[in-house]
Amino acid sequence: MPLKDITDVARLKKINAALVDRVERAMDQQGNAFSLFQTAIALENQVRTRTDELHSTLRRLEQSNADLSAAKENAELANLSKTRFLAAASHDVLQPLNAAHLSISALAEIQMGEEGRKLVRQVERSLETMEDLLRTLLDISKLDAGVVRPEIGDVSLESLFASLRSDFQPLADLNGLKLKFRPAPATVRSDRTLLRRILQNIISNALRYTRAGGVLVGIRHRGDTVRIDVADTGCGIPEDQHDAVFEEFNRGSISANTSLASGGLGLGLAIVRRIAGALDHPITFSSRVGRGTIFHIDVPAGSGRHGEIEVVGEMERPRGYGLFGTKVLLIENDVDVLRAMTSLLERWQCVVRQATATDEALDLLGDTAWVPDIIIADQHLNDGDLGSHTIAEVRDYLGRIVPALIITGDPSDAVVKAARSAGIELMRKPLKPAQLRALLAHLLA
Repeated sequence: MPLKDITDVARLKKINAALVDRVERAMDQQGNAFSLFQTAIALENQVRTRTDELHSTLRRLEQSNADLSAAKENAELANLSKTRFLAAASHDVLQPLNAAHLSISALAEIQMGEEGRKLVRQVERSLETMEDLLRTLLDISKLDAGVVRPEIGDVSLESLFASLRSDFQPLADLNGLKLKFRPAPATVRSDRTLLRRILQNIISNALRYTRAGGVLVGIRHRGDTVRIDVADTGCGIPEDQHDAVFEEFNRGSISANTSLASGGLGLGLAIVRRIAGALDHPITFSSRVGRGTIFHIDVPAGSGRHGEIEVVGEMERPRGYGLFGTKVLLIENDVDVLRAMTSLLERWQCVVRQATATDEALDLLGDTAWVPDIIIADQHLNDGDLGSHTIAEVRDYLGRIVPALIITGDPSDAVVKAARSAGIELMRKPLKPAQLRALLAHLLA
C-alpha cells in the first residue's frame, strides 16, 4: 500500500477514535444527566411524601391540641360544677347540723346529771368535727376552682391578734399550754378574713402538736414586708417530711397532743398553702425534732396607722343570759331549725314569734302592742324571700331600726355585702349557742 494511503488511514483512524471518544463522552454525560434527572425525581417524591406525612402529623397535632383544650375546658367546668355543688350541698347539710347544734344546746340546759352533760359534750364535739370537715372541704374546693377573690386592704395585726387570742386562749388553758401574742403595732396589706384563716390553721396545728410549753405569735419588720412568726415548742417536723407538710391528709407521724388530735384530718396546712398562694404571701418554716417549729408568713406592710385596736371577739366571751323577756321575731323556713331555735330562745326566757316568709312576718306585727326587740332571720326563706329584704321591710313597717341578725349557711360574699350594707349582724350556720347568746346580749346592750 502506498505511503500516502497508509498515512491517510492512520489519520482517519485518529479522527475516528477522537469522534468515538467524543461520542462516548457525550453519551456518558447524557447518562449522568439522566441519572441526575432520575435522582431529582426520586428526591422530589421523597420530599412530597415527607411533606404529606408532616401535614398529616400537624393535622393530628392540631386535633390533639383541640381535644386537650376541650378536655381542659371540661375539667374546669367540672371543677366549677363541683364547687357549686359543694356550696349548695354544704348549705343543705348545714341546716340539719345547725338544728342539731341548737337542740343539743337546749338539751344541755336541762341536763342535771353529770352523765347526761358528758354525753352532750361528746355529741357537741362530733358535730363540731363534722362542721370543720365540711367547711374545710368547701374551702379547698373554692380555692382550687379559683373562685376566691381576695379583698386586699389595710389589716391591723393588733386587732387580728386580739381576735385570735380570744379564740385560742381557752383551748391552750385547757391543755396546760402557754399562748402568747407579742404586741403587734403594725398594719399589713392583705385580706383580713383569709389572713386570719391562715393564722388560725397554723396556731391550731401548733397547739395540736405541742405537749408542753406553748405557742408564741409575733412579728418582725423586714423593709417593706412584715414577717409573722408562729413558733411552738412541739414535737417538730422530721426533715424527710418537710416536702409533705402542706399536702392533703398529711398528719405528723410523731404523736400529737391527744386531747387535740381527735378529728384532725391533715387538711389545715393544705388550706394554708392554697390561701397563701391566692394572697401571694410566701410561707416558709424551720423545724427541729423534739424542739419545735417556726412558721414564717411574709406579708406586705400596710399604710394604716399603727396601734389601732379593735376589740374583736369581745362579744364571743360569755356575758350571762341577760335576755329575760326579750321579744324575738324569728324568721326561718326550715321547720327543724325553727323548732330548735325557738326552744333554745325560750330556755333563755325570750318571747318568740315565728315566721317563714316576709308576708307572714309582717302579719305578726299587726298587733302594735308587740314590737320585737330583735329580729333573727335566715337569708333564704319561703317564696324566694331574702332575710336581708325581710328585715328591711319589717324595719320600714315599724319605722325604727330594730337590731337584727342573719344566721345563714350561704357562704357567698353577696350575703356578707347585703348584711353589711344594711347594718345587720351575720352569723354562719351551724352556729354556737354561746356565741349567739353573747351576740344577742351585745346587740341589746
